[in-house]
Amino acid sequence: MNSDDPLLRILACPLDKGPLTLPAGQNVLYNPRLRLRYPIVDGIPQLLPSSGGRVSPEEHERYVSSSD
Repeated sequence: MNSDDPLLRILACPLDKGPLTLPAGQNVLYNPRLRLRYPIVDGIPQLLPSSGGRVSPEEHERYVSSSD
């Protein structure tokens, strides 16, 4: 999956239903509002609520800055 993939426009966080970002160089989708990352395994986003992992403040800053 890449940042211009049309699928990225319709994917949403399973918890708050908001948009997700694809940080550059990462194999995750990121919800900056809840600070949760969802893995992408073999090109398939794992968007179950239980798949979301919390990120540290440092990771959050890195994900947010790489998504701009």
